[in-house]
Amino acid sequence: MAPDAPPGSQAGRLKAVILDWAGTIVDYGSCAPAGVFLEVFARHGVPITMEQARAPMGSEKRAHIAAIAAMSEVADAWKRAHGRLCADTDIDEMYAEFVPLQIESIPRFADLIPGTLEAVAEFRRRGLKIGTTTGYNAEMMRVLSAEAAKRGFEPDSIVSSDMVPEGRPAPWMALKAAALMNVYPMSAIVKIGDTIPDIHEGLNAGMWSIAVAATGNELGLSRTEAEALPPSERTERLTLARERLHAAGAHYVADGIGDVQALLDLIEARLAEGECP
Repeated sequence: MAPDAPPGSQAGRLKAVILDWAGTIVDYGSCAPAGVFLEVFARHGVPITMEQARAPMGSEKRAHIAAIAAMSEVADAWKRAHGRLCADTDIDEMYAEFVPLQIESIPRFADLIPGTLEAVAEFRRRGLKIGTTTGYNAEMMRVLSAEAAKRGFEPDSIVSSDMVPEGRPAPWMALKAAALMNVYPMSAIVKIGDTIPDIHEGLNAGMWSIAVAATGNELGLSRTEAEALPPSERTERLTLARERLHAAGAHYVADGIGDVQALLDLIEARLAEGECP
């Protein structure tokens, strides 16, 4: 920001993007965490569905486990299996099991989503800094960020859910990422992610929000699975995913990270008109 610019001035341009990880830039379909949630609950005699496993996706992982356990059908199944409701100690135990299982699975799902490197190159060409936030904890991110670096992706900041008082949908990870990059105001930053908590994180932090529908949790399919769908079914499911993300408050919805550049142009045009998120 120029020294004589008034506080809050946008200067008509964007300064940074803050990206989610799984389902946005790595792990097409956000498959790694979903599969581990299934396994953890099965270990405790309470099988859950993939839909139940994915519903809180984007949240901090212990909170994610607690949200699944609180679902009425899961809570009833837990009571049948254990003779009581799921307690905080059970959540702690499942989270302790989840962490090593997730860490073990991360390298198998660390390939970059097609279009990521091209999008990053374009962000850099625009002069944008690149931050990231995630529902993974720091231990998981040490593994994932190292794998991503091998594949050519290294952001300017990485903020994990255990680095802040509360994960998504709270704004703290995004605010910390912006601080680490020394970028402000938040209205000159775009949050890009694949889940409803991603959208709400961005909105709560005062950022523009772009959701990706085809590569993430809302469609919930690996690239191979998505490409195997009959075209009419894929179109129908993708349309529903886009509608859910729009309804959650996303300013724009793209299919994937490789499709956001034109949307950044639209946002910059709105900034130039003095509009804020």
